[in-house]
Order: sequence, then structure tokens, then C-alpha cells
Amino acid sequence: MSKLFAVAAEFDSPEALLEAIGKTRKAGYTKIETYTPFPIHGLREAIGFKKPILPWIVFGAGLTGMCGGFFLEYWVQVLNMPYNIGGKPLNSWPAFIPITFETTVLLASLTCVFGMLAFNGLPRHHHPIFNYPRFAEVMNDKFLLTIEAKDPKFDPTAIREFFAADLGSSEVHEVEDE
Repeated sequence: MSKLFAVAAEFDSPEALLEAIGKTRKAGYTKIETYTPFPIHGLREAIGFKKPILPWIVFGAGLTGMCGGFFLEYWVQVLNMPYNIGGKPLNSWPAFIPITFETTVLLASLTCVFGMLAFNGLPRHHHPIFNYPRFAEVMNDKFLLTIEAKDPKFDPTAIREFFAADLGSSEVHEVEDE
């Protein structure tokens, strides 16, 4: 037995989609998602997408890599094994910069890649929206708005009527989660 994932509606233009999102949010629906063939300016704000935390996590990882790389070299060359080469000072910080830079980039980039995978729920080999009957065609020239079953106000019949009558969508389908 398959479970209902969402109710989806198709729209013919980005303007119609943005107008529908506004009306959907005013109607009190919160778990909405859009699928479009190209990026739409203002869509992120329209659906209420929150600012991601990943950039701050990557920044923290970069700082950790920078401090860790610098203090690793400092500890090795100044505290653990002080070895005077050519009368130069033990704490010659310009020599520590390449490793400091490399550990900063390494830790920040690894955090970014694995954080993106974790926050996006990847790898996911199949998403329920792929069960939408016309998904391949929609991704060419239509715009899709879905209200997911996780929404507190989710009622498939009421949503179908809302999409068809109030928003004037061209197609409305229920999407099953197999």
C-alpha cells in the first residue's frame, strides 16, 4: 500500500507560480515545495526558505583548520622539537603560512561537501516527486507547486479544490510515496 506524499499542481508561467505560492502561504499551508525548469528570482523568499546554516559551519571549520594547522606547526617547531636552523627564530610564522592555508581549505571544503550531502538528505536514489505522472514533461516548460502530506492542514480533497478553483492550475495530481 502506497502512502500519499503530496498534492501537486502545474502552472504555465513563473508569475502564475509566484502568485499561487503567495495565495497558498496566505491560506496557511507551510510545507510547500516548487519544481521549476529554471531558477526564478524571488522564489526563495516566496516559499519562505530559511537562510542556510551551512556557510557558518564551513566558516567555523575553516577557522578550526587555520588554527589547527598553525598550532600544529608551532607545537612541532617551537615546543616539541626546537631545532635552530641558520640562527633563524624558532617561531618563524611566515614559514607556517602554506600549511595553515592548506589545512584551512582542506577542512572547509570537506565540511562543505559533507554538510551539503547531509543537509540535502543525499544520496537519495529516488524522490517521491518522481512518481508524479508528468514530471519529465513538467521540467521542460511547466512549473510545479506541491503541498506535502507533512503539512498540518493537509487534506487532499480540499487542496485539490484549492489548486483547481482558487489558483487556476492547469493540472492537479496526487503524488504517491512508494
